[in-house]
Amino acid sequence: MLPDYVTGGGLRIDTLITHTGEARIGLPGGNALYAAVGAALWGENVGVWARVGSNYPLTWLAQLAAHGLAHQGIVHLLEPHDHRTFYAYLPNGSRDDADPAAHFARIGQPLPPFLRGYVHSTLGQDDPARYEPLALRPADWPPAYAHARAVHLSPLSICTHRDVAPFLHSAGIPQITVDPGERYMTPALADHIRRFLPYVTAFLPSDQEIRSLFGPHAAQIDVARVLTAWGAPLVVIKRGAAGVLLYERDSDRVTELPAFHPPHDPRVIDVTGAGDAFCGGFMVGLSRTGDPRHAARYGLVSASLVIEGYSALYALTLPPAAAPHRLATLP
Repeated sequence: MLPDYVTGGGLRIDTLITHTGEARIGLPGGNALYAAVGAALWGENVGVWARVGSNYPLTWLAQLAAHGLAHQGIVHLLEPHDHRTFYAYLPNGSRDDADPAAHFARIGQPLPPFLRGYVHSTLGQDDPARYEPLALRPADWPPAYAHARAVHLSPLSICTHRDVAPFLHSAGIPQITVDPGERYMTPALADHIRRFLPYVTAFLPSDQEIRSLFGPHAAQIDVARVLTAWGAPLVVIKRGAAGVLLYERDSDRVTELPAFHPPHDPRVIDVTGAGDAFCGGFMVGLSRTGDPRHAARYGLVSASLVIEGYSALYALTLPPAAAPHRLATLP
């Protein structure tokens, strides 16, 4: 079936080191996939939109189909490209996405050969003059997704968000949400950010990205008001274990919602993709209900289910009623 909801972004090959020092190597991942899972948990038809190199495991695309995710929007490139992503979660709760050799040495394991030469997974995303090879562009938009109710753009190149959001708006997509790329959330690129915000329904940065763009001491509510003045009617600041802050421009309403899991909850296994899953759930909730606060609850539930296991596809193995049941438990 053609998808009602679309998540655009990256499909990656994830390797991570947990906060307990356990290595997980070669997992299906990427922000487009985690966001798609966050949306699909609500029983909707969801399509993935991404570019992949010739070296991306085709068996993983078959797994997407087996879990009900549409992949007509996958653009297959003829050349191999770098799909690697590495994260190390440290005992203090922080995360590092660079220098995997040092982190594998820290846990007493050799560096996997395929991670040699790895820098980080977002090279080139802060270049406003050039699309990186795996960055989506307007010409990649598939006709099969033309009637989607909503599209979420996960973190990608500044070129993608600057150019694709206005394109989708002109194509008649009713709801467009954007999660910014961390590398481009800097004062030097603020003008490029301002160019696409008038075309989005909601902007969903993390608190870290807010600090990067506006400085370490900027108050989140003040920043949210600035971003809505730049054009986005809704701003959701993702705050990790502290939940989210939602600002609605038209009503000047601020809502703070806690994460589903309390601190140190043993059910939390791997927080990779939590923010992306939140965005997928938020997209569905906003389209269904029209209520941003209720949409944020959808997002919090999606994130809570994804982080209770390893890899992006874990949550799709849960019973179909898992997300609605958990939603009913929220205040």
